Amino acid sequence: MDLLFWPSEANSFRRFTPESLAAIEERIAEKEKQQAEVKQKSKDQGAEEEKLTPQLDLKTCKKVPSLYGDIPVELIGEPLEDLDPYYSNHKTFMVINKRRTIFRFTATRALCIFGPFNPVRRLAIKVLTHS
Repeated sequence: MDLLFWPSEANSFRRFTPESLAAIEERIAEKEKQQAEVKQKSKDQGAEEEKLTPQLDLKTCKKVPSLYGDIPVELIGEPLEDLDPYYSNHKTFMVINKRRTIFRFTATRALCIFGPFNPVRRLAIKVLTHS
């Protein structure tokens, strides 16, 4: 099996940081730019682009498969970068609780006030995901 598709335990779980959010925004901008170019080139042609779908084993409220390894204790209940490639171009992050259940949240402002790194929002997420 190709090593690119096989997640390794060392890099499976990464904290969701402002740099992660900036990288997601860059990917979204690049994708929009590519879509505009493709749209301009193929106005006459009915070219279909390859669309990703969410992985069924990484759905919200499911348990993280053992394939991804053990979750480090310091990352339980913390915002993490999404493991699912489908969400690489979406402003989302995931939180995994002690029971290995996946919770997914948007990285946009909540109530137009609380950003994803706001302490009040982080506390609310911890309370919501606490088993």
